[in-house]
Amino acid sequence: EVQLVESGGGVVQTGGSLRLSCVASGLTFDDYGFAWFRQAPGKEREPISCIAPGEIDATYYADSMRGRIAISSDNAENTVDLQMDNLRPEDTAVYYCTADENLCTDYGRGMEYWGEGTLVNVSS
Repeated sequence: EVQLVESGGGVVQTGGSLRLSCVASGLTFDDYGFAWFRQAPGKEREPISCIAPGEIDATYYADSMRGRIAISSDNAENTVDLQMDNLRPEDTAVYYCTADENLCTDYGRGMEYWGEGTLVNVSS
């Protein structure tokens, strides 16, 4: 059974930073793409970034947070991290870790496996 468990959310002031982490289990890590999505209250979910740990230089960023985030993976620990800097109140959302055997191809359309999410609250 594929499981994705996020951590690292919390309350942060405007301009602050958070590092989200996702631990993946029940899969062969290098065979999957991992993407972060977020969903703010009353809004549709949106993709943020994707990484395919088994591919070279396979990282992708959506426009929503480009320049303020960095995605990375640790193949030894089966983790995918999302470093977020210069956070704004509009970044307040539940952030989800996702995975798909289709790597990052069309990741914005959704991924097969989803974690429960971690809440990020940016105060003004």
